[in-house]
Amino acid sequence: MPRMTLLCLLVVMPLLGCHRTTFEDSVLSKPAVRYRIGTLPAYWKQVWLEDNDLAFAEEGTGRALSVNATCKGHDDPSLEVLTRHLLAGFTDRQALAEQRIPMDGREALRSRYLARMDGVPVRLELVVLKKDNCVFDFTYVSPPGLADARMADFDALLAGFHLERKG
Repeated sequence: MPRMTLLCLLVVMPLLGCHRTTFEDSVLSKPAVRYRIGTLPAYWKQVWLEDNDLAFAEEGTGRALSVNATCKGHDDPSLEVLTRHLLAGFTDRQALAEQRIPMDGREALRSRYLARMDGVPVRLELVVLKKDNCVFDFTYVSPPGLADARMADFDALLAGFHLERKG
C-alpha cells in the first residue's frame, strides 16, 4: 500500500500544482496565462479581491489597484464594451477622458471616470487590453482629489505589463 500512495503522490501532486495561481517577483501565473506587471512601492499591500487576479490597497487612503486576465468565455467585444463591463456596479458615472495607448505591442483603451460606489464618490482609472485571446483589465480606484498622488504607481504597473505566455 505505501508504494501505491507514493505513486499517487508522484502522479497527482504535480497535476494539482499546475492549476494554482501564483504571484512572485511581479509575475502572475495561472492555468490560462502568465504575465508580468510593473513593481509597486511597498506601501501597496496585496489584498484579496473577488474576481481579480491581483489587488493592492494603500491602507487608510481608500486607494486600490486591481488586475485581471480573462482568457475564456469573452467572445471578441470592443475595448469600449469591455470598459463598460468594468463600470458595472458604479452609479452617477461621468466620463472625464478616454485615449488609446500602446501597451505590450497592442492598443489598449485608457479611461477616466468620476462615479459613485454604494453612494461614495470615487475616481476611476481603467485600462483594457486584448492580447492573444485574453482580455486584461487594470483598475485604479481612489477618492476624488487623491488619485493623482499615486497615479505614477498605476502608470508603472501598466508600463511593466508583459504577457509572458498564453496557457
